[in-house]
Amino acid sequence: MDKPKYYRLFFAQALIGFLLVFSGCGDTSKVTRLKLAHGLDTKHSVHKGMVYMAKRLDEISGGKMQIDIYPSGQLGGEQQCVELLQIGSLAMTKVSTATMEAFQEDYKVFGLPYVFMSKEHTFSVLDGDIGRELLLGSEKFNLRGMGFYDAGSRSFYTIDKPIQTPEDLKGLKMRVMKSPTAVAMIKEFNASPTPISWGELYTALQSGVVDGAENNPPSFYLSHHYEVCKYYTLNEHTSIPDVLIMSKPIYDRLSKQEQEWLQQAVDESIPVQRRLWAESEKESLAAVQAAGVTVIRPDKTEFARQVEGIYESYKSNEHLWNLLQRIKAANPNNTIE
Repeated sequence: MDKPKYYRLFFAQALIGFLLVFSGCGDTSKVTRLKLAHGLDTKHSVHKGMVYMAKRLDEISGGKMQIDIYPSGQLGGEQQCVELLQIGSLAMTKVSTATMEAFQEDYKVFGLPYVFMSKEHTFSVLDGDIGRELLLGSEKFNLRGMGFYDAGSRSFYTIDKPIQTPEDLKGLKMRVMKSPTAVAMIKEFNASPTPISWGELYTALQSGVVDGAENNPPSFYLSHHYEVCKYYTLNEHTSIPDVLIMSKPIYDRLSKQEQEWLQQAVDESIPVQRRLWAESEKESLAAVQAAGVTVIRPDKTEFARQVEGIYESYKSNEHLWNLLQRIKAANPNNTIE
């Protein structure tokens, strides 16, 4: 597409988005309607959590604030939605914290293997001072973090070789996200990292281009990868949460009361989403086992020891190293569950 046409299309989309953001503002009813777009299916626990948030905001505000949700990429992909937030043409979206690395370096720590030792450890960090700092740290990019949703932990699944120990990964071709940290992790396991787009992964597994991949239980199930991969090892090497973000220009236009109503609705939706996620994990594991997948629960400490070398590279970055130490200190038992 030529550049003039591209920019005309972009600004047309931006204008339409702007008109959608506060579609109820300024009329006699004085209802503030915020537009929230994301790429997830309506069956996903994060979408359901946001539906609950919208319901609670309507109730808390007495109908003065409402959220219209556009799921399944209706208003664009993840990157497009973030860009629309930055220019104030969309109110809210959900992204992986891995996406936020491009705007805020601190988010890189979530991609490190075994930075979190348990669910309790994860939530204590996300819901505490560290999480708050991360949420507000992207404001200089016109993005305001509102809260963290659970996206589970990523584990290995393979076509025909069970992974009981880190040694079993040696020489395997494993699909990873296009992330330097993810690639480095696979190398530490002496496997061959193979970045492949999510949409092409099923075919890559089926044709033997890769020997396996890694993801959380609901993704393993909903992608139908269990039809090809018959071993799923719950080593839970990374826990990369989702983050609900808002356009700072739009947030700043809200009254203080509206900001408080919105934050309360977000805060109340978080435990609901996390409960729904936990239920979806159990259902997904039961479904793949019923389909013939062998679920392996290995000793996670062996996997954690294997990737300790990744942390060495962070010592040269004083800020990130200190952040890692603070996260580690938030888990007083210092044991992996």
